[in-house]
Amino acid sequence: MTKGILGRKIGMTQLFSENGELIPVTVIQAEPNVVLQKRTNENDGYEALQIGFADKKESRTNKAEKGHADKANTAPKRYVREIRNANLDEYEVGQEISVEVFQAGDKVDVTGTSKGKGFQGSIKRHGQSRGPMGHGSHYHRGPGSMGAVDAMRVFKGKKLPGHMGSKQITIQNLEIVNVDVERNLLLVKGNVPGAKKSYVEIKSAIKGN
Repeated sequence: MTKGILGRKIGMTQLFSENGELIPVTVIQAEPNVVLQKRTNENDGYEALQIGFADKKESRTNKAEKGHADKANTAPKRYVREIRNANLDEYEVGQEISVEVFQAGDKVDVTGTSKGKGFQGSIKRHGQSRGPMGHGSHYHRGPGSMGAVDAMRVFKGKKLPGHMGSKQITIQNLEIVNVDVERNLLLVKGNVPGAKKSYVEIKSAIKGN
């Protein structure tokens, strides 16, 4: 069964293991999440656990969100996600989920929104090589050939300049190094997507250990 929690990326630091190895870790603050709804096959056609994280300002909340949160006796949440394949029998609407659902050594998949880079050229966006930088060259940092003469069009999927970043990214099979229950912190080995203070979703690794 899948376990999951929502949190906020604080930043990166480093720890030392017992044998002296330096481990880079990402610190994720996961204050207790609230179960907002249990999706069932009878009512929704699928099973999932809907959880929320971080209270939303009342001025930014509409009546539907407020009524939905009232059923769970909580405030409307800024960040709401659903977890499939969760054991619904273990949870009740309004129940809090803390970092205790995970233990050190667990493998998790972390999903977040990557940093936005704005409009970028094909070299930065796709890692293409540049042309000669001499004065006689007519090709420096351009995207190169658009395709064969015969097609007379640009094929779909052609790697061209455009908006870079601000996409949903999932990094799989990251290891949880430490769980700080008192401060609601998860220390995950390596880096996770997104900028500092951005929201992330931590779920049991889909590919297992």
